[in-house]
Amino acid sequence: MAANQWAQAVRAQLGIGRVLPLGGPADGSWITEQAAAGVLLRAAGTPAGVRPGALRLSVADPGRAPQPAVPAPPSALPPGPLRIEADFAAAGDRPLPAVADEVRAALLEASVRELGLVVGVVDLRVSGLLDGAFAEEAAGPPETPPEPAEGPSAAPVKEGRGGATQDGAAGIAAIVLGVDGVARLAPVLGPSRPVALTEGHALIQLASAPGHRALDVAAAVRRAVASAPPAVSTVAVLVTAVEQQN
Repeated sequence: MAANQWAQAVRAQLGIGRVLPLGGPADGSWITEQAAAGVLLRAAGTPAGVRPGALRLSVADPGRAPQPAVPAPPSALPPGPLRIEADFAAAGDRPLPAVADEVRAALLEASVRELGLVVGVVDLRVSGLLDGAFAEEAAGPPETPPEPAEGPSAAPVKEGRGGATQDGAAGIAAIVLGVDGVARLAPVLGPSRPVALTEGHALIQLASAPGHRALDVAAAVRRAVASAPPAVSTVAVLVTAVEQQN
C-alpha cells in the first residue's frame, strides 16, 4: 500500500473508533463506536436541560469476555458487556443526581431498543452547569458525530436489489441488499470491501436503515447469507452506520 493510502486508512480507522460487539458471543455482529455513539448521544440529549458531551464505549471486563462464535473483524473487541462513559452539562434548576438518572435511563433504553447492545456499566460525569439561554439551547438535539473519513475506495455502495445471480462477493452483496433493514453497503475497514471472503468466512459491512434495530438487521443478514448460495461456513456483520429518519 502506498504511503498516502496507508495514511488514509489510518485516518478512517481512527474516525470510526472502536469496533464493538453487537449482541452476545453467538450473534456474530459488531458495530463501530462512531455509529453507536451517534444514536446514544441523541438519546442522552432527550432529558430537558441536558447537553451531551464526549461519549465513549468499551468492553467493561475484557478479561472475562467470551470468544465470539465466528471470526471477528480486524481489531474488534470481544463480545462482553459494554461500558458507556459519557459527559454531560445540565441546567442547575434540578438536582443533578435526578438528571443523571434520566440520562442513564435514556442511554440504556436506546442501547437496547435501537441498537441491541449489551451494556453492563454506565459511567456519567457532569462536565458543567448551564444557565439561561445555554440551558434552552441544550434542549435541542445534539450534534451528530461527523461521518468517518473514507479510504481510497471506501465510498458507501448502493446496488440493485435482487437474488444471488453472481458468484462470490458480488453474489453475497446482492443477497445483503435484498434484506429488509439494510440501507446500503458501507465499508470502512481497509481495504474497504463491503464483502470480504476469506477461507469460507464472509465479513459484511453495512448501514442499517431508519426504524430498524441494528442487531436485528445484522441477524437477518447473517441468516440470508448463510442459507443462500454462494455458500459460506461463517458470516460476520459489521454495522458501520445507523441511519435516522429525516
